[in-house]
This record gives sequence, structure tokens and C-alpha cells, in this order.
Amino acid sequence: MSTNLLMLDLVKAIYWFDEALQQGLRARGWNDVTRAQSLVLANLANGESRSARIAENLGVSRQAMSQMLAEMVAKDLVCVADDPGDRRARIVTFSPSSGPLREDAGTILLALESRLERHIGKARMKAVRAAMGIDWRSV
Repeated sequence: MSTNLLMLDLVKAIYWFDEALQQGLRARGWNDVTRAQSLVLANLANGESRSARIAENLGVSRQAMSQMLAEMVAKDLVCVADDPGDRRARIVTFSPSSGPLREDAGTILLALESRLERHIGKARMKAVRAAMGIDWRSV
């Protein structure tokens, strides 16, 4: 019996978004943002700023996140600072010079969402947003 596992479909969707984002960024001259880094940037764009929560969202260890953030700081994509409210926590923000990259990525992602909506229709897009927008920690 053949089964379409939802997890694999979700991974394909993530890869579709990220590969199209990477292609769009390369077309605009941005060559050195990896898939993992683009997922960190997407977390930041979505309002997440604590490195531990970003690591949790991406399913990586805090140590792996620290290493990735160090690489991103070296590329001047992000800034990392101690959280003034919790000395054990680290706050991640976009670096001041990453503005053009953020603008390009935002434009590309919005265009991809529009493309997907044209492909599946407004009602299905609304349903996808509702389904994917749940609190995954409560499942």
C-alpha cells in the first residue's frame, strides 16, 4: 500500500519556497545565504528574536545555532547580543547593513505566496494559512 506522508509534502513545500527564494536572491546578486541561514532570517522576519527559540523552531541544538549565528554575524547578516531581561538568553536581530537583503527576500517571498495562491486558489490558500498557523508546540 502506498501512502503519501504529509511530512514529506511539507518538506517539499519548504524546499520549493527556499529554492525559489535562493534563486531569486542569486538573481539579485546575493550569493552566500544557505538554506539554514534563510530559515533563521525567516524566523527573524516573523518576529522571533531569541536564539534558543529559533533553534527550537528549526529543530537544531543551541550549540549548532550558536555556530550558525557566528557565521551569519561574520557575513554581517545578523547581530547577536545578550538579552537584558535574561542573562542566559541571546537576542538576534538583523544587522543594519542587511536591509537590502531583507527587502529583496521579502519581495521574493510575497511573490512566491502570490504565485502559490494563483496556483491553488484563494480558498485553499486561506485554508493552508489557517492549518499552518496553529501553535505547533500544542499538538
